[in-house]
Amino acid sequence: MDKLLRGLPWWVKWVAVPVIALVVFGSLIAALVSFVIGLLFKVVVFVILVGALVLVVKRVTSGGSSSKSSKRDW
Repeated sequence: MDKLLRGLPWWVKWVAVPVIALVVFGSLIAALVSFVIGLLFKVVVFVILVGALVLVVKRVTSGGSSSKSSKRDW
């Protein structure tokens, strides 16, 4: 590959080849980026929901077996 690009001008190596690669593989790159961002979003939502569930369960279970002051905190 180095021998192939050695005699070409700099703009072919650094501008034309990357632009052609983006045109050919652009939809694949966009799909991968979209998948990764969607997966990260789902992981964050999952963590928030599990944390909220744990918080609610701890408050409800501790409030049911203790005095009136803990029920006031809820």
